Amino acid sequence: MTVTSTPTTTLYPARKRSRPMTAEDLWTLPRVGAPAPSPDGRALAVPVTTYDLEKNEGRTRIWLVPADGGEPRALTSAELSSGEPRFSPDGKRLAFTRKDGPASAPGGHPAGATGKPQLFVMPLDGGEPERLTSLPLGVFDPTWLPDGSGIVFGAKVIKGHWTPEATAAELERREQDPVKAHVTEDRFYRHWDTWLTTGEVPHLFLLDLKSRTLRDLSPESAAWFDWMEPAGQYDIAPDGKEIVFAGMTYDPAKREQRAAIWQVSLAGGPVTCLTPDHPADDHWPRYSPDGKHILYGMQHDRYFYADRVQLMACDRASKKHAPWCESWRLSPAHWEFAEDGTLLLEAESEGRVALFAYQGTGGGEPTRIVRGGCAASVAPARGGRVFFTLQSMVAAPEVHACAADGSGLARLTRFTDEVAARFATGEVRETHFEGAQGEMVQMFMVLPPDFEPGRKYPLVQVIHGGPHGISADGFHWRWNAQAFAAPGYVAALVNFQGSTSWGNDFAKRIQGAWAERPFEDVMIATDLLVASGLVDGTRMAAAGGSYGGYMAAWIEGHTDRFRCIVNHAGVYDTLSQYASDWTMGRQQSFGGEPWAGLEAINACNPAHAAQGFNTPMLVLHGEKDYRVPASQGLECYGVLRARGVPARLVYFPDENHWILKPRNSLLWYREVWAWLERFLKS
Repeated sequence: MTVTSTPTTTLYPARKRSRPMTAEDLWTLPRVGAPAPSPDGRALAVPVTTYDLEKNEGRTRIWLVPADGGEPRALTSAELSSGEPRFSPDGKRLAFTRKDGPASAPGGHPAGATGKPQLFVMPLDGGEPERLTSLPLGVFDPTWLPDGSGIVFGAKVIKGHWTPEATAAELERREQDPVKAHVTEDRFYRHWDTWLTTGEVPHLFLLDLKSRTLRDLSPESAAWFDWMEPAGQYDIAPDGKEIVFAGMTYDPAKREQRAAIWQVSLAGGPVTCLTPDHPADDHWPRYSPDGKHILYGMQHDRYFYADRVQLMACDRASKKHAPWCESWRLSPAHWEFAEDGTLLLEAESEGRVALFAYQGTGGGEPTRIVRGGCAASVAPARGGRVFFTLQSMVAAPEVHACAADGSGLARLTRFTDEVAARFATGEVRETHFEGAQGEMVQMFMVLPPDFEPGRKYPLVQVIHGGPHGISADGFHWRWNAQAFAAPGYVAALVNFQGSTSWGNDFAKRIQGAWAERPFEDVMIATDLLVASGLVDGTRMAAAGGSYGGYMAAWIEGHTDRFRCIVNHAGVYDTLSQYASDWTMGRQQSFGGEPWAGLEAINACNPAHAAQGFNTPMLVLHGEKDYRVPASQGLECYGVLRARGVPARLVYFPDENHWILKPRNSLLWYREVWAWLERFLKS
């Protein structure tokens, strides 16, 4: 088959070392978190997490990093896990959260909460951290008031038990109650790995540092913050008189949930919704430095979770809302204002996450200032510098800096260098090819670290989840492309139609038909690699998780070209996937509802192609996976074994949609590598 493609380019050359990457390397590498600049911009507080494989746990330590480079200094103990650092406005103190044991706290707050993160403050000129809270469900995301007189933070309470004291009493009652049943009449009753029937909701609290009094700023609010990313969902006005936050509420009449922007005075009063009539979710509110606007992101399609985010500005005086950068086709995820009003944004673009700067107040488009790899946690500082983490397929995240125009890009931290120097990485290439129905599709390729030109290698097609996501130029901790290539394979990562970062139309075009175009794109990419002479067409595998696992099951029933398949947390039966935590938008994703659209649902159902199951498959799943319930993996495995197809089940009773515990992850990689070797090396 002739495949039309663009010339292949090398993004990163191979890095030769004495050995390839191991799964242990992924857990030995320090994981560098979001930088927090000091008020004068001369230093950064950086959380860094390291893992102890024997103890099967990670701990985060906060480091003080000079903004112009230099040796970092540890601020917190290695014995206790600390994170979310925030400098006081005068730069003399650091607030942070720490997981600590039970102790009474000042102000009469309830004791207890062993293992829950609590609020601490430490002087930066010497002295021990002081614990300021002991709340039953812990705290998160501390932010100083502009005058330094208090700290706002998030903390959960239980609906109907609105105070920390009442929440603590209710938790104790539940602990002693032998009945642990969940009872609900809501459509939305659990999320990822958490039951929402327990009634836990986040509130914003203000701790006055002089009086040590604690005040609930959003009493009796039932709005949830984003479960995946609860931090960063609120902002304090420059004058310190008001807060806005993004909160999701459930509408029992519509049987749907929507995130909106809410506002509350720090002096007390009702929580008011600023976007009550919007059609879909609103995200990430931020005050402009002059206090005139509240900038937030707005989506228009409630049933398409990856719908483009449109920047909107609410004029605080007139309460009118107007779009910013309306013609920009990209979908920003996060944004922060610099002190001069420049808006710094993170947005997916062509398989990367780039940084952009915008200096307008309505029209025009942002300018890309950092390209290549994946940038995150953008933090503008005084003096015009911008700090962020940057990673790629060959390098784990580290803190970088540049000017607001992108000049002077520099790497500031080297926490990962020592471990990274131990293992080799393979060359990374990129190409574009004509996929299904003539659409141009992008693909990354990672070569084995000991690659020899002219030799044909086994292929592993690594298929991303979502489906509306990307295989990015990033250092993925759970599905690391270098780890898939390390045993001697070519790892291919196709950003098939339905992927994000190429505009709304590209992502949306598989709605109602999940299988056809992505499957064809992956198979055309496979033909391209075989025709190039890089890949041995008789030794190929496909591997995917979540939607990628769905595609693994679809491939199982529709082609015998692959020697083996790896299916992690994959959707097997589109009809029974209604047991998922999130059923909103199923009619749009699958083309119908079970009561009105079975033909479309069945057309993209891997379970209906079981008569074609012949390829050996490794099935991996977590018991606590509520997004793709564990029965999906068990059913797929059961059908394979009933048909006599070689199959292996790896089942984690203590994991959710992802494998997050270090030693479980090591087992996961061992099983995946052993399965691939069993069929590709022979």
